[in-house]
Amino acid sequence: MSTIESNPLIDRLPEHLRQFIKPQDYTDYTPINQAVWRYVMRKNVDYLSKVAHNSYLDGLKKTGLEIENIPNMYGMNRILKEIGWAAVAVDGFIPPNAFMEFQAYNVLVIASDIRQLEHIEYTPAPDIIHEGAGHAPIIANPEYAEYLRRFGEIGCKAISSAHDYEMYEAVRLLSILKEAEGTPQDQIDAIEKKVDDLQNNMGELSEMALIRNLHWWTVEYGLIGDINNPKIYGAGLLSSIGESAWCMTDNVKKIPYNIEAAYQSFDITKPQPQLFVTPDFAQLSSVLEEFANTMALRTGGLSGLEKLKNSNALGTIELSTGIQISGVLTNVIENEGKPVYIQTIGKTALSYREKELVGHATSYHAEGFGSPIGKLKGINLAIEDMSPRDLQAYAIYEGERVTLEFQGDITVSGEIITGTRNIQGKIILISFKDCTVTHNDTVLFQPDWGIYDMAVGKKVVSAFSGPADVSSFDLINHVPSSTTIKAKKSTEREELERLYLNIRNIREGKSPFMSIEKTFENLKENHPKDWLLAVEIAELLDKENETEFLQKVILYLEKQKQNRPEVAHLISGGLELIFENESV
Repeated sequence: MSTIESNPLIDRLPEHLRQFIKPQDYTDYTPINQAVWRYVMRKNVDYLSKVAHNSYLDGLKKTGLEIENIPNMYGMNRILKEIGWAAVAVDGFIPPNAFMEFQAYNVLVIASDIRQLEHIEYTPAPDIIHEGAGHAPIIANPEYAEYLRRFGEIGCKAISSAHDYEMYEAVRLLSILKEAEGTPQDQIDAIEKKVDDLQNNMGELSEMALIRNLHWWTVEYGLIGDINNPKIYGAGLLSSIGESAWCMTDNVKKIPYNIEAAYQSFDITKPQPQLFVTPDFAQLSSVLEEFANTMALRTGGLSGLEKLKNSNALGTIELSTGIQISGVLTNVIENEGKPVYIQTIGKTALSYREKELVGHATSYHAEGFGSPIGKLKGINLAIEDMSPRDLQAYAIYEGERVTLEFQGDITVSGEIITGTRNIQGKIILISFKDCTVTHNDTVLFQPDWGIYDMAVGKKVVSAFSGPADVSSFDLINHVPSSTTIKAKKSTEREELERLYLNIRNIREGKSPFMSIEKTFENLKENHPKDWLLAVEIAELLDKENETEFLQKVILYLEKQKQNRPEVAHLISGGLELIFENESV
């Protein structure tokens, strides 16, 4: 199945997000994959009904997730549409800004691969168990869904550092190598060391690093309710049969959730030593807004520009008139703690209210853009606040030759061609010909460079990641440095898959191609390390009251527990599901 069945929310997605979407090929899922999903879901629903937030079980029903089958994304989309959401499949981790922007569009990103049986309890790689069984059910709660959408809307504007992208690439590769079978240990050790080194040398955390911490301690690993008896709502916990039990013990410290969580880093490869407990979903939104108030998105000013400049990435500066300059900021001239001139390099676009200004596309500002900011020297009235009469009085008028001296020793001298106004009538842009712009003795623009467009604004009110108008730039540039590694095929593996399929067919009332007895003998003889199929066989025999044969299978599983202590608790967990309601 190579098509993507849509829903209206997916149709609305911009092209730069669509580049991450891949079709979910349902035929890729093997009988072992289906058995892994089924085991985790049966364990989860059994256990989480006692410890998860009450929205979880309601959400399982509302989002159409089945215990017996890995979800088909296309079926999920039809059901998610009812609660105003959609889901798309992607290949593993995608960049954090993109991940959050999907959320802002009410679209859940689902890594469609599924963990190997060897990693049934936990995988650092995002997979359909984590995304489908963890994130999807809880968004059926409208208050939480709005928090998630709002988080995406704010988070995708967070300014990153070059360090963040390096960290994203390293974590993506680590998750892929750890999940892939047969990765040499020295390769895993090397990339783990790189992740550790990066984590220990983050320097001052960027906005993206801080907001990712908030995302981790809420959306992924959040607890809710009474701090002494909390419930689970974080998807990382909801989808991990190991950690959902571990987190409820006294081994994990419980801390009241507040903005300090932004400064608590995490290690994606290990169980969490502490978790944050929010009293309710309203507190999540309150802390998010508190954090957003610290972001350049809302503070603007010199500090916001410095963040954007240090990111060395495409971002947007918004001035007090509402004009938005999108490009890579390379230079900020300051005076007495305020920015007085900004300069971008390369393709730059000008916008107003997220819509590109006609005639100010990247093709026009292909070499960059520079403009003074602030008030004129000796005049208390800013240009943006001048009435038409004031503008005429100061010779800021079409056809006039004028010299404008700004605070901070920026001088613009040239002949005014025209001005551009916003919908409220405020002047937001003035264009000059034969223009020279200087800062003291430094020339910032000279007449032979062509027309000089000067943005009007007395202060920087906002600075954020990405362009104001997404259609201004070609953002179709995602080439992941690594792709997820599929399970290796072998004759032995294919034979084991056939045995799993046979038991699945029997359970579903379809014609088997081998008896249960023959399947079990084949399993014992040729696949002595596999334990999950024997658990499934025990389940079938219990239903059919095949007591004598069942005892043989249980004895075999007890031996497996002795020979492979690392999976003993998983075998016990599977047997508990079969016998917990019986007096055995």
